[in-house]
Amino acid sequence: MTTAPGGRAPHPDPPRHHAPLPVARLAIAPHSAVTRRIDGVWWPHSADLVTELPELLAALPFDWPRITHATVNGAGWPALPGSILVAGHVVRLRRTINRSGPDTVCLVSTGVGRWDLLIIPPTTPEPTAVRIMAEMSRSGEPAPA
Repeated sequence: MTTAPGGRAPHPDPPRHHAPLPVARLAIAPHSAVTRRIDGVWWPHSADLVTELPELLAALPFDWPRITHATVNGAGWPALPGSILVAGHVVRLRRTINRSGPDTVCLVSTGVGRWDLLIIPPTTPEPTAVRIMAEMSRSGEPAPA
């Protein structure tokens, strides 16, 4: 064992910890018998769906079925591969840019149903995004931006 100048043992470097993965920022409308056009809102950290989608799917309510397809509406998403592996299963990806209306992600579980989430752009200021998500959680409707 070598010693540091002055006869003291050197201090080992502290262990390096990786930053925790970001948590999906998601608000789901309260359960209701009313059919909604928008089932929740999602505020991704970036426009990289391949990175963001696994976080989103992991944050969905436990009673939602396995998602098999995801379609994003909007030009703000870069080109996507045809599918990705998420938690051991394949999720097919698609991007549409010709649909009118707000940016959304449509999550589909084959043979079970679909859920549409309004996408809050990643660059949205935090107070605005938090207000939109809080209103969705409270009333089932996103607050206007």
